[in-house]
Amino acid sequence: MRRDLRLAGPACVAWLAAGVAVGCREGLALAAAAGWVVALGVVVAVILGHSGRARAGALGAAAVTAVVAALVLSAAAAGQQRRESSELLSAAESGRSVNLVLEIVGRPAGERVRVSAGGAPILLFGAPGDEVLRSAGIGDRIAATGALRRAEAGDQSAFLMYARDRVRLLAEVSGPLGGAQEMRDRFARLASALPGPGGRLLPGLAIGDTSAVPAALDSDMKAASLSHLTAVSGSNCVVVVGIAFVLAGALGVGRTGRIVLALAALGGFVVLVTPEPSVQRAAVMAAVGLIALASSRARSGIPVLCLAVIGLLAADPWLARSYGFALSVLATAGLIVLARPLAERLGRRLPRWLALVIAVPTAAQLACQPVLLMLDPALPLYGVPANLLAEPASPLATVAGLAACLLTALLPPLAAPVAWIAWLPASWIAGVASFFAGLPGARSPWPTGPPGVVLMGVVTVVAAALILGAGSERLRAGLMRAMVLSLAIYLAVLAGGRVATLAGRPGDWQIALCDVGQGDAVVIRSAGQVALIDTGPDPAPLGACLDELGVGRIQLLVLTHYDLDHVGGVEAVLGRVDRTMVGPVSDSGDTAIADALARGGARVDHVSTGESGTLGELSWRVLWPPPSGVEPGNPASVALLVQPTTACRCLSGIFLGDLGEESQRRLLGALRQSGGVPRVDVVKVAHHGSADQDAGLYDELDAVVGLIGVGADNDYGHPSDALLGILAAAGTTPERSDLDGLVLVAPGDEPGRVRVWTERG
Repeated sequence: MRRDLRLAGPACVAWLAAGVAVGCREGLALAAAAGWVVALGVVVAVILGHSGRARAGALGAAAVTAVVAALVLSAAAAGQQRRESSELLSAAESGRSVNLVLEIVGRPAGERVRVSAGGAPILLFGAPGDEVLRSAGIGDRIAATGALRRAEAGDQSAFLMYARDRVRLLAEVSGPLGGAQEMRDRFARLASALPGPGGRLLPGLAIGDTSAVPAALDSDMKAASLSHLTAVSGSNCVVVVGIAFVLAGALGVGRTGRIVLALAALGGFVVLVTPEPSVQRAAVMAAVGLIALASSRARSGIPVLCLAVIGLLAADPWLARSYGFALSVLATAGLIVLARPLAERLGRRLPRWLALVIAVPTAAQLACQPVLLMLDPALPLYGVPANLLAEPASPLATVAGLAACLLTALLPPLAAPVAWIAWLPASWIAGVASFFAGLPGARSPWPTGPPGVVLMGVVTVVAAALILGAGSERLRAGLMRAMVLSLAIYLAVLAGGRVATLAGRPGDWQIALCDVGQGDAVVIRSAGQVALIDTGPDPAPLGACLDELGVGRIQLLVLTHYDLDHVGGVEAVLGRVDRTMVGPVSDSGDTAIADALARGGARVDHVSTGESGTLGELSWRVLWPPPSGVEPGNPASVALLVQPTTACRCLSGIFLGDLGEESQRRLLGALRQSGGVPRVDVVKVAHHGSADQDAGLYDELDAVVGLIGVGADNDYGHPSDALLGILAAAGTTPERSDLDGLVLVAPGDEPGRVRVWTERG
């Protein structure tokens, strides 16, 4: 079937023009004016031209493309003025604190949420544990005080705001959005009472609310290529549209009426699940399918998709640099172009229903994979079989879950039984994700950077050509053989590389520095018991590190202090910890973190100097903070000393949290008075290697290895040259997560020696 691709060129040019324009902060008005001059010239040439039909067609396409480009450039110029007011720019440049009244425009993700201040899009970073921000809904008005920073050019947000204190709720949203928020809250409470991971996953499957999904389950969903099921994507919208079509058809409504009712149902669904930008994009893409259906011509799908792309970019040119937008467009294109031909080919050897079940996720995954690799350079090898098993359960979970959500407002007594019905497929999906994520090679590495993306692009094009039957039979046979051979080589290299990695990794490692970005997460292992010191800024990298190390249960969790880069990943270990040790708290947000760990079954202790215990064959002792005389935060970081209890080949270490020079100097004095400064094998360098260090402490510790948890290209200059000089003078070798990735430290062949393995060699 020949497809109408006349609007594909203008859509691609619109995307390119928007992507370039939003990356420029100056000259947008001039560029827009120039674009309209060019467009006008091309249109005049078309009107006055008397050439042949082919040339007229080319000029017409050029005119449409020029007008579309000028339209997008104009939208970018107008949007730039709206996004960056002089007042906000002045505050960002001066670094002064500002008080702003903000409207929430996105679903909160922990303490991060997208807000708007008079039309300026801002990404707000709240204080840790801010329950007001966590529970806020789209449309709520809040007041926040904090520092502004101008975001990178092309970012969806014009500014980043860092709240200095908890936000204040000024007004809750009312009307349809308020009613939808109340309904979502009731459904979340109902789902939380359901057992196991199915209850946690159900709100995500039904209404896209993933706030209750544990980090471990979220990681499993991604590894099994099932994360699209918990996002409000085109598939959710298609389910809603399908229900509306069936019900309208049962009532005898005609074709046009069914489409109108389906669009109305889609609009109501958008309100229910929160009309944030990603949801609106998914709804537009679903509407594309409806409009194509209304045209009664299958080949109209691509032109309608192109019109949707142009319209969305004209409304918001910053979408051009959004991964979510790219994935929405590519997934829709994959379904329009590849799903039916692939189902027909598979249908020659499989039942038709099974061929369709396989074809739909495969077509979408194939189209999206080059972009997905830009987000995560890994291939979900079991994505197709995982989707094959999970996809049939997804519509039932979505429909029953959505019904339960609506019933919480309409007929509350019926909501719980219906939620139990939805719980069954949700639990099945969670089980499928956990099973495939636990298989060897679930997330297989792929070449990083542009070469990896280009290579996957080539694979996608070749696969699409085979599906569509392009070229001669001989050419397709050759391409198929090349694909099979390439896959075999990839799997062989992958298996060999994994074996080499595992063979080179020390099996007797005792201390591991996880690569969690700009933050700390250190694992200590002894005689089958595990301690974790801090959790880094985000649950995902911590969860991945613990999985890589084979860590399940954590006997001891130490939260040195409550800064986000040390406690932001705590969600990854909720329900997995036996005992937690914390230092002084400064506000209710700190207390909320400890309470969450306690609800997960952990015993939570507030500790100070002198607390001690054992971990396997190691003894540990809290060296800092003192019971009084120190303010919460960096100066009160819990510092831990770990030493062997027996004659085992065990490493000793000291872990300094974010202690600054003054606290380190006081700690050094206290150690001298209490029997001397212990010499250790490993020191966890304080505060990510900042310059705020006491050289005397490092000199007397005389550590062999200094572990530095630090993010690549961080804005703080960590680790500082001053700190690296201190380590060099003390004879301590630095091992940095930004350069080395995961770092494992194992005992050497004799006392005083250690073996170090790093992920990046």
